[in-house]
Amino acid sequence: MPMTTRVPRERLMEYFDTFTQRFLQDGSPEAADVEIVEPDWGDQFVAQSVRLRGVTYDPHVNALEFALDLGEKRWGDHRVHDPSEVWTLEEEDGFLSAIEVVHGDSSREIVSVKRVGLRRLA
Repeated sequence: MPMTTRVPRERLMEYFDTFTQRFLQDGSPEAADVEIVEPDWGDQFVAQSVRLRGVTYDPHVNALEFALDLGEKRWGDHRVHDPSEVWTLEEEDGFLSAIEVVHGDSSREIVSVKRVGLRRLA
């Protein structure tokens, strides 16, 4: 059964590094697509159906970054500065199916992560 977890700031870097290494990097068997919704923009999608390549946290600038593969050898990222809270929906095997970032002004971003099966080897 999935579990909702608030990730303390001091664990963000390790928590997302572990998730990225286990599920998203070259050695991992699965790929993931991501949708990023900004509810304060009327539930507009910041990104939709793009490949998620990694999630990192930089404590020096207090920013959570989502590395995105936009296709055709294009990369981009979505950076969230100064998150006040980070919540995850963690599956039994550790896969994160949702990440909610709460901003200092109480606005929220929701990152929905979906497994898309085996990664193609290039």
